[in-house]
Amino acid sequence: MVLSPAPAHCRTLTLSPMRDSQAQIAAETYTVIYKENIPQNEAAPAFKDICNAKPKDVPLEPRCIYRSPEDEATTGDANPEKVPENTNPRVWELSKANSRFALSLFKQLAQGKPSEENIFMSPISISSAFAMTKLGACNNTLKQIMNVFEFDTIKEKTSDQVHFFFAKLNCRLYRKKDKTTELISANRLFGEKSLAFNEIYQNISELVYGAKLMPLNFKEKPELSRVTINDWIANKTENRIRNTLPKDSLNSNTVLVLVNTIYFKGQWKSKFDKKNVFKADFYVSKSKTCPVSMMYQETKFHYGRFMEDKVQVLELPYRGEDMTMVLILPLKDTPLSEVEENLDLKKLTGWLHNMRETSVSVKLPRFRIEDSFSLKEKLQAMGLEDLFSPKDASLPGILEDETNDLYISDAFHKAFLEVNEEGSEATAATVVMAIGRSINLNREVFVANRPFLLLIRESTINTIVFTGRVADPCDP
Repeated sequence: MVLSPAPAHCRTLTLSPMRDSQAQIAAETYTVIYKENIPQNEAAPAFKDICNAKPKDVPLEPRCIYRSPEDEATTGDANPEKVPENTNPRVWELSKANSRFALSLFKQLAQGKPSEENIFMSPISISSAFAMTKLGACNNTLKQIMNVFEFDTIKEKTSDQVHFFFAKLNCRLYRKKDKTTELISANRLFGEKSLAFNEIYQNISELVYGAKLMPLNFKEKPELSRVTINDWIANKTENRIRNTLPKDSLNSNTVLVLVNTIYFKGQWKSKFDKKNVFKADFYVSKSKTCPVSMMYQETKFHYGRFMEDKVQVLELPYRGEDMTMVLILPLKDTPLSEVEENLDLKKLTGWLHNMRETSVSVKLPRFRIEDSFSLKEKLQAMGLEDLFSPKDASLPGILEDETNDLYISDAFHKAFLEVNEEGSEATAATVVMAIGRSINLNREVFVANRPFLLLIRESTINTIVFTGRVADPCDP
């Protein structure tokens, strides 16, 4: 049942999703996070590992539940794809929903940035943070969250079930097959210490997202609270991500800050040898070039040239092969903006399915990019309006007294990525060198000397963990 208490005067609820591009975690660590965060009270379930839990084991009863109308609950796929092996169908649908949101948000960012500027973000981090927000949402606010993040495309149409499937998706993402692939996500709630937060909201946040509540003194010490939160983020991302919350982003009216971090570091399955790095020109635009350190190797990769869409697509696997980087390079004389405008999940999935393993001569710049931005205007443009409105936001499920005078003042995101030749087995390098020196008349050529798109994804279920535009990888 969805209740509609009228909003009173407004407090500020600041939501702060963020993450990074490199991390360190093993599968067991992710499980332990959930074990440590299970509330020790009568409401705590009997299971010890949410990754092996059944829906009936997890008490998911948020303040409000939204049910999608039957005719709206569709993934939009005329020819539904086959569910990957050993994958829960609802987790598969959530993965696709997250990927559609990722591409939609990327387009919003691309429209607001000059074509010569880099873009980098973690859409799964943003979805996770707003899924935690959804726990306390009701009425049209809840409906808009379900719609914008495409959670309402999951066939289990009630909003509470999304949290369970998010937990299952996280288990899939962060339990890696290869210990050299490092991926971690950490969530935290920072709440005003003088307020009582809803116990159900806290329990579900901890059980599903591992987000334990830390009390802070926003009312009297907002700046110190901001520093504390930024320090927590920096600690969780090996100091790669700093100062996520900008100065003056918190004030004495702040009630709650939600934080999600993702940190990734992968070792290439096939190494770019340092001996093959050379200086080259990168064509930022028709009128601007800059020097880059270009890496080179020739070996077999999944690759496709799609003339109709004017792109080359290359997949570079990390060790373990469940995490990969996908590079989308426009053909010469095709502006990247044209590719960005026409990109959607159906097209991307078609490219990935139609790539073939072939020998490819790869030239890729070594680069490091960082991006940070406010999400508020982008999400409002996508339809998430009420959540940011002091008048219309409905978040009665967050505080114990069910007050409905909360709203999201802003949402911040910061991301970092470094790509270099390091991190693969020496044996692979030997094979690469041998192939690279051979004369292969049938090889394909992939030269990333102009702006391109990249995705870092979990390949078995095609979950986009990071995405971005590399338009200016120039050497400092």
